[in-house]
Amino acid sequence: MSSISWRGAWAVAAGVSTVLIVGCASPTQQAPVEDRARTPVRPQSTAPAPVAVPEVPVKPLRGIENAGKPGYYTVRPGDTLIRIGLENGQSWKDLARWNGIDNANLIEVGEVVRVVPPNVDPTAVASRPVNSSRVESRPLDAKPAASASAAASGASASSSASASSPAGAASTAAPVTAAATPSDTASAAPTPAAPARETAAKDPDDNINWIWPAGGSVSSAFDDSRNKGISISGKAGDPVVAAADGRVVYAGSGLRGYGNLVIVKHNNTYLTAYAHNQTLLVKEDQVVKRGQRIAEMGSSDASRVQLHFEIRKQGKPIDPTRLLPPR
Repeated sequence: MSSISWRGAWAVAAGVSTVLIVGCASPTQQAPVEDRARTPVRPQSTAPAPVAVPEVPVKPLRGIENAGKPGYYTVRPGDTLIRIGLENGQSWKDLARWNGIDNANLIEVGEVVRVVPPNVDPTAVASRPVNSSRVESRPLDAKPAASASAAASGASASSSASASSPAGAASTAAPVTAAATPSDTASAAPTPAAPARETAAKDPDDNINWIWPAGGSVSSAFDDSRNKGISISGKAGDPVVAAADGRVVYAGSGLRGYGNLVIVKHNNTYLTAYAHNQTLLVKEDQVVKRGQRIAEMGSSDASRVQLHFEIRKQGKPIDPTRLLPPR
C-alpha cells in the first residue's frame, strides 16, 4: 500500500510539473507587461550653472564735482600728495586734512583735491598773478595818503612864501591856476601807479631776509622748463641751512627725483626745497630759524654731490638768484 502511494504521489507531482511547463510555454499565456510612457532623458551639461553676481555700486571719485574749479587740482598719473603740495605751495598734511584723506598714499587718478585753505576764496587765489604781490587785492591807501600829506605840506609852504613877499604871491598864483587846467590834470593822472607798485613790493609775505642755503658755487642755473631751481656744488657732508625762518612741512625721500628732501614753508606765499641730501637733520612740523643747519649735502637720487635748491611762490618755481643776496 505504501509503495503504491509513493508511486501515485510522484505521478501526481510529475503531472503538475508538466502542466506548469506547458502552461508557461503556451503562446496564449503571456506575462502581463506594464505599459509606461517613455520620458526623454536630457543629456547632462558639463558647464556650471551661472551664478548671479550682485551689482556693487561704483563709488564716485573724490571731489569729482569740483573738477576744473579754481583752487582744486585733478590727480594725474604719478602724483603724490607731497608733489601736489610742492606744486601748490602747501603742506601735504594740510591737503590731507582739507580733503578728508586718511591714507596719503592712497589717492586715485582723476580725484579732485582742494589745494587752498577752506577759509580762502579759490577764485581770488586763482586770479592773482604769480609774479604779483598779494596786496593787489587790498586797498592801496598808504602811499596816496602820504602823497596827500606831502601835497598839503607843499601847499602850506607855498602859502607861507606868498605871505612873506608879494612877488612870491604872484609866482604861486599862476601854478595854482595852471593845476586846474585839463592838460595838467591829464598829465598828473598816471602818477598814483608808482606808489601802488611800491606798496605791492612791501607786502609782508615778500619781506623775507633770504640767505644762501649752502656755501658752494652755482653749477646749474634756473630754467623754468628744465630746472625748477639752482644746483649748488659742494662735497658730501657740507652743511645745508634754512634760507629763512619757517616750518618744515616735509622731510623724507618720498618724492622721486629729489632724493632726501626737506621742504620749508615760510609763509602763505613762499616755500623752499632742499634736495639730494645725504642726511636730514630736521623733522616735519619743526620750526627752523634762518641759517639753522637742516641737512648735509649729498648725492641721493643724483649723479653727483650737490644741493638742488628751489624757491616757490604760491607753488610756482622762481629763480632763487632774484631773491638771494649777491655774493
